[in-house]
Amino acid sequence: MLDSKTIGVIVPAFNEETQIELVIKNMPEFVDRIVVINDYSSDRTAEIVQKLVVSPDNISPVCIPIPPKLVSTLYNAADIKLEKIRKNDAKRLKLHEVYNKDPDNSRIILINSLENGGVGSAMSIGYMWCRDRKIDCTASMNGDGQMAPDELGFICEPIIDGTANYVKGNRLSHPAAAYIIPRVRFLGNSILSLLTKFASGYWQLSDTQTGYTAIKLSALETIDIAGIYPYYGVPNDILVKLNMAYCTITEIQIKPVYAIGEQSKMKVRKVIPRMLRLLTRLFFKRIFEKYFLKNLHPLFLFYMYGFISGFSAFVFTVYIIVQLFVLNGSVATGEYIVFLLLFTSSLQSLGFAMWMDIQDNKDLQIKGDLSKSQWSKLTSDKMY
Repeated sequence: MLDSKTIGVIVPAFNEETQIELVIKNMPEFVDRIVVINDYSSDRTAEIVQKLVVSPDNISPVCIPIPPKLVSTLYNAADIKLEKIRKNDAKRLKLHEVYNKDPDNSRIILINSLENGGVGSAMSIGYMWCRDRKIDCTASMNGDGQMAPDELGFICEPIIDGTANYVKGNRLSHPAAAYIIPRVRFLGNSILSLLTKFASGYWQLSDTQTGYTAIKLSALETIDIAGIYPYYGVPNDILVKLNMAYCTITEIQIKPVYAIGEQSKMKVRKVIPRMLRLLTRLFFKRIFEKYFLKNLHPLFLFYMYGFISGFSAFVFTVYIIVQLFVLNGSVATGEYIVFLLLFTSSLQSLGFAMWMDIQDNKDLQIKGDLSKSQWSKLTSDKMY
């Protein structure tokens, strides 16, 4: 525990037999639950975790039982309805089973997915398990060992002290990032981070692809856990869900960790077009639901006009090119004027929309960091 708050860590794992034991055994002592989601691995991942689960040392000093069912009264019909909705949400998850015989008193929990669903599917299972047990802070660390365990406290602290609803690590801000992170990954991460600014509304974010995160219970209870995108692109989808729920977030600088035995399972040719489609869909979903359905905001109108006029300007561009260079014809002065008006008004409208978007969301992202000296002082008083 940290400052009397319970800490859970989700570890999604798919074919991580060489790394998973390292990740679990190096988990900080203040972690109350290590929830390993074995995403139908074909190697020895499940076998290795099972041995740790049945170890006599796998007993948590903190019991986190499932909260009792709500009793219907005149004033909690909404709470009863929400409980039913969440039970139905659990049915949307991939089929899975808990390996532990006594999970409420075990520190290491193994949940085996009965079919491969992707990292997002594993995260959904882990998030729902922690949410249903009312764990105060739920962090995530991948099973490949690329996340330094000594930095978990930095990730959790803004959640524990109430600074933010969601915290994510930032490898790109580390001074050695350009030297440690492979160039292709660094470039790809930077581009995806830029595109995610548009999609998520968190315009000051960086390193959006990191899986080293922590989320507050109240935020976890707000987002659609079962609807988390199942494949590569999970953090991007979660960020959009958090923004639509008006959750505050912050970033903590973390060390980039590579070449420790991990094996990348990402196939770039498949990931890039899939990510572009995902981010485009998430952008329009956020704009439509947040700024039209929930609150008719002028930026929705500016964005829509900007895209419509921009598309019209593109059509005029094609028309002019065909007329001049294919048909060897001519273009009337009025047609040039219409094109220029559409093009300039599109740029202006999109510019206004982006500015409004930035202003509307600037209070949702909290700048700040926690130095190691501050952390050492805090943990000396807060651990257990």
